[in-house]
Amino acid sequence: MLIEIERLAPLPLQESFDNAGLQVGDVEREATGVLICLDVTEAVVDEAVEKGCNLIVSHHPLAFKPFRSLTGRTYIERCLIKACKYDLVIYAAHTNLDNAYGGVNYRLAELAGLQQVRTLSPQKDALLKLSVFVPEAHAETVRNALFDAGAGHIGNYDSCSFNLTGEGTFRAGEDARPFCGGTGKLHREREVRIETILPAFRRSAVTRALLSVHPYEEPAFDFYPLSNTWHTVGSGIIGELPDGEEVRDFLSRIQTLLKADGLKYSDYPGKSVRRIAVCGGSGAFLIPDAMAAGADVFITGEAKYNDFYDVEDRMLLVVAGHYETEICTKDIFFDVISKNFPTFAVQISKTNSNPVKYL
Repeated sequence: MLIEIERLAPLPLQESFDNAGLQVGDVEREATGVLICLDVTEAVVDEAVEKGCNLIVSHHPLAFKPFRSLTGRTYIERCLIKACKYDLVIYAAHTNLDNAYGGVNYRLAELAGLQQVRTLSPQKDALLKLSVFVPEAHAETVRNALFDAGAGHIGNYDSCSFNLTGEGTFRAGEDARPFCGGTGKLHREREVRIETILPAFRRSAVTRALLSVHPYEEPAFDFYPLSNTWHTVGSGIIGELPDGEEVRDFLSRIQTLLKADGLKYSDYPGKSVRRIAVCGGSGAFLIPDAMAAGADVFITGEAKYNDFYDVEDRMLLVVAGHYETEICTKDIFFDVISKNFPTFAVQISKTNSNPVKYL
């Protein structure tokens, strides 16, 4: 089950400060039910126990820092102690889900009705190119193994490769066990040079897949670092509304959509908006990117006082609340689990864990 979540949001996509993944518990135990939440609180743990769910999947990690002791001094420690007492597993998909294709910000963009969406700040230096030489008769087998291991994805396309046929030469030494040709003799073989692309974090898996099916005793292959940006993975999303929308109508719609008790927004001289950038949670660091991309509006969960000055009259800054802009993660988790395990008991937490209250 957790594998399916990590298929959508691989753990290597998380930011360096994060602690996504398993928080506590034995993942080898059979799951009796899963409770989905945004934050793990004592009330959420109690809810899981009451409903017979021994797996809690949350967006925000429960533990960000190492513990020297567990005394129950904080709510985090109390949650961990109670989870251990009741044999619960707690798992979090945080910034890896923020950065993933189809993750938090894609869902926000979908809810807002954006079209022609793209990543606002794509990840850089995160891709590799693989070049491998294979006998012609085995090229298809090797290609498929590479694709199954996670190579060959470019945007909405998979199984991407370039193939060039040529002649390879080699001479096997006395202790070699050549797949073709004899020892001590120069051999010529019709080969295919296969080139494909992959995320750097999949290098080990792709290498294992390659070696498991390649017929040669000593396959020749190389990985090259790429300076390309990974356009479908990164921070924030920007897209277009089908038509321009009056500012007041847009703000009202977003407030209703996110079920926000209130919106904070900057002064904006324009009468309508169309190009919209979004980043759930703490996304103020993307304000310069949103302005550089020509966004009319940037919606996020948190911003500082001076951020409202910094946008000046170039862009409408809308702050809707951290909780409000990430509550959609519950639906993402629900969709992933229920789609892959349609008969499994999946429940969305009824606990409102938003620590911010409005008068």
